[in-house]
Amino acid sequence: MSRIGRLPIQVPAGVTVTVGDNNMVTVKGPKGTLTQQVNSNITVKQEGNVLTLSRPNEEKQNKAFHGLYRALLHNMVVGVTEGFSKTLEMVGTGYKAKAEGNGKSIEINIGFSHPVHLDAPEGLAFKTPNDTTIVVEGMSKQAVGNMAADIRAIRKPEPYLGKGIKYQGEHIRRKEGKTGKK
Repeated sequence: MSRIGRLPIQVPAGVTVTVGDNNMVTVKGPKGTLTQQVNSNITVKQEGNVLTLSRPNEEKQNKAFHGLYRALLHNMVVGVTEGFSKTLEMVGTGYKAKAEGNGKSIEINIGFSHPVHLDAPEGLAFKTPNDTTIVVEGMSKQAVGNMAADIRAIRKPEPYLGKGIKYQGEHIRRKEGKTGKK
């Protein structure tokens, strides 16, 4: 059984957390503002620079919401202070990417007859440290992960040669090719 929900959230200096009507939590920090609607069964209390969540009883659904909303609020606090990033690597001959427009769009050449253009949603930015690496940055962990998954879905890594777009550090299970005649 997880004990994530019971852990207090430390709010660093420069970050303000407000709990509004209907458990609407707003977190403001140096990188921007994030909001999250918390379930009405979960109580959010702020005492000084510590944020705590509590549940009314031990029902399974309330226990699940307790851990979920604690993790979401912690990610919001980390996001407005440090931000999140996801790094993708492209493996294949001639595969390259180039960030354009101050990180607001990206052009990917991935073996199709045409380059693939993607625009960054509000709050996200692209970086390309080299031709085969893409970094997605933003303050929302969910938005960064979704955008990275969308980029990876353009050409998933295939198991025979390992070509495609993969997360940094991801291990691709390789298959043996045809064995030929014996």
